[in-house]
Amino acid sequence: MGKQHKFCGKWITCEDMAALPAINVFHRQLDGKTVPDSKFQNKHMLFRKKFIAETTKGTTLFLSADDYYKLYINGRFVTQGPCPGYPFHYYYNELDISAYLKKGENTIAVHVFYQGLINRVWVSGDNRSGLILDIVSGGKTVLSSDESFLVTDQTAFSAIGDVCGLNTQYCERFNAGHPNVLFDQPDFDDSNWRPAALRAFPDYTLYPQPTKQLVFEPIRPAALKKNEQGYLVDFGAMYVGYLSFSASGSRGSVIAVKSGQELCDGGTDVMFHLRANCVYKDEMVLSGNRDFYCQFDYKSFRYVQLDLPPDCVLDENSICLTARHYPFCEQAACNTDDPELHAVWSLCARSLKYGVQEVIQDCMEREKGQYVGDGCFTSLSYALLTKDFSIMEKLIDDALRSQFVNKGLLTCTTCSFMQEIAEYPLMLVMLLFAHYHIKKDKEFIAQRYDALLDILTFYQKSYGKADGLLYDLDKWCVVEWPQKWRDGYDVDLTEGQICRGTHNVINAYFIGAAKALNRLASIVGKRPAFDTVFLTDAYRNAFYDPAQGFFCDSAESRHISFPSNATALAFGLCPDRACEERIIQMMDKRRLSGCMLFMTFAAFCGLVRCGRRDLVYEMMKDKGGWLRMINEGATATFEGWGKSEKHNISLFHLCLTYPIVFLTDWNMEQIFK
Repeated sequence: MGKQHKFCGKWITCEDMAALPAINVFHRQLDGKTVPDSKFQNKHMLFRKKFIAETTKGTTLFLSADDYYKLYINGRFVTQGPCPGYPFHYYYNELDISAYLKKGENTIAVHVFYQGLINRVWVSGDNRSGLILDIVSGGKTVLSSDESFLVTDQTAFSAIGDVCGLNTQYCERFNAGHPNVLFDQPDFDDSNWRPAALRAFPDYTLYPQPTKQLVFEPIRPAALKKNEQGYLVDFGAMYVGYLSFSASGSRGSVIAVKSGQELCDGGTDVMFHLRANCVYKDEMVLSGNRDFYCQFDYKSFRYVQLDLPPDCVLDENSICLTARHYPFCEQAACNTDDPELHAVWSLCARSLKYGVQEVIQDCMEREKGQYVGDGCFTSLSYALLTKDFSIMEKLIDDALRSQFVNKGLLTCTTCSFMQEIAEYPLMLVMLLFAHYHIKKDKEFIAQRYDALLDILTFYQKSYGKADGLLYDLDKWCVVEWPQKWRDGYDVDLTEGQICRGTHNVINAYFIGAAKALNRLASIVGKRPAFDTVFLTDAYRNAFYDPAQGFFCDSAESRHISFPSNATALAFGLCPDRACEERIIQMMDKRRLSGCMLFMTFAAFCGLVRCGRRDLVYEMMKDKGGWLRMINEGATATFEGWGKSEKHNISLFHLCLTYPIVFLTDWNMEQIFK
C-alpha cells in the first residue's frame, strides 16, 4: 500500500444526482428502521476528458468511484474498482498508467455504475455516486476531476426481468446500436454531452486500497455446439466473469444470452434459472453492423446458450469468457498422497483461485457478500494456500470498522444490508490469533487488540449475566446452516427476534474467543481480559449432563446434538478425557451426516486438538461430503454437500474450501496448547 494521496480532484457526478442528500442506510438489524428507496437505481454514467501528456513514463492515476468504475484510456480497458468501503473509510486505486499513454493528447473514459439497491455487494442505495481522480506525472498533477469533464447516461444498458438473487444484480439488455457504445474511443463525438456537476455534499474519507487489483483471464470455450437456437457453449468449468462475442444481423433483432452453472436434464439446454434463484437471461439488441457484446456486471457460470435471430451471423472465434479473480499463486502443498484427498484439495484450491474477488465473499451469484463468518474460514484457507494475507487483513479491518453501527459488528461488511449473526464476530477474534500464529506480526495484532476487546466487552455487557454466560441475544444465532443440519438443536433460533434464554453453541464460541483474546493479550504485553476458568465452569454447569456424558443444547433442554458437542470439543470445554472420547466416537459414527458449513470446521478443529487428524482425513473422504460434490460434477465448491441440500444452493460458494486448513502443514496443533 502506497503513501496516502491528497486529492486535488473533486467528486463529480451527473447533474440530477449532484444535490441529493445522502440516505443513512445503517442501523441495528432489530431496531425496526425503514430505509427509504434511493431515487435512482441501475444508473450507468459515462465520463470523458482529453488531456496532454508530456511524457509516458512514471504517470500515476489515483481514482475512486461510487459504487464502481470501469476505466479506459485511449480506447483500451485498464481495470475496474474500487473494492467496497464505508464512506468514512472509502478506497481509491493507485495505478501506473504509463503503458496506456502516448505523448500528446490522450483520452480518459470512465464508466461509473450506481446500483442503488440495499444488498450485500456495496454500500449502495444511499444516493452517493460519482467519480474522483488525479493524474500525476513527474511529481506534477496534470489532470484532476472537475466540471471540465463531460458526462452522460449510458442507456445502452437497461434492466430486464427481475433483479437476480437477493437484490444482487440486474439482468442486462445491451443495445449495440446506442450512440454511446464506443464512448471510450479517442475519436468519439461527445459534443452533446454535459459538463459534470460537483457533488454537493461529498462526505468520503479516502484511503488507498490495501489489496491488489483484480486480474482478468481470457477463457476460450472447451466445447462449442451449433443447435437449432444458435450455439451451446461450454467453458469446461465454473468461472466468475463476463461473456463477450461479436455478431452481426439486422438492426433491432435480438440475441438471447442464457448463462448457467449446469445443463438441464438431457444436456441440451442451459439451466439459466440457477438453483441459487438467479435468472441469468440477458439480451443483445443488434445495430445492423458488426457488433461486440460484453456483459457489464459479472456472473458465475460455465455454460451459455446463445439464441440467434434468423439472419444473425456470430463469429465463433470471438466467444470468450473473461474470468475475473484476485491475483493467485499457489504456495502450499497437500500433505498427503491419498488420491481422494488430493481431489478434495484440488477442488478447494481451484475454487479459491477463481472465486476470491475484491473481497472474500461467500457465494458468487445469489449474494456476492463479504460475510465475516464464512470469510474467516475462506481467508484463512486462502492465506495458507498463497501466503498472501492482504485479503484476510482487509476482511478483518472491514469487519472491525462496522463497529460504528454496533460494537458487536455486522454480519456483512462494507455494504448497505444490515444483518447481525452472533457467532461471526467471535470467529473473527480467533482468526486474529491464527493470523499471528502464521505470520508472527505482533504490530498488526497490537493495533487491533482494543477493537477485539470491545467486541467481547459488548457481548459481556449486553448479554452476560452473573454466571458469565450469554443470555437473550438480539443477534441471530445461526449455529449451523442450512437449518435442517442443526441435528435437532433444541433452541428457537428464528432470525429477526431475540433468542431467549442461554444456549450452548454461542457460549462455546464466546469462551473460545475469550481464550484467544487472552493469548493475544499476552503477545502484546497486556493482562488477560477474561477469567476463562470461571466461564468454562459456568458452561459445564449449564450444559453438561453427567448422566448422558454429553453436552446439551441449552440450560432448559436435555437434547444432545452434534453442534453442542462439536463446539465443546473444539474449544477445550470437556470436563475430562473420557468426555472427549465419547464425542470423538460420536463423530466417528456420524461422520459428515451430522454437520455442514460451520460444525464440520468445529469438529475438525476439535479432532486436531485431541490428536485425531487421522479421523479428520477419514471424515473428509466421506462419500457424502466433498467427494459427493466431485461426483456431482463440481468444479467449484458448493454451499453444501450436494446440489439438493439447500433450496437456493450456490454452486460456487467458498465456505467449504477449508480442507486446505487441514491438508497443509502450518503447526495448527500449536494453536490449541
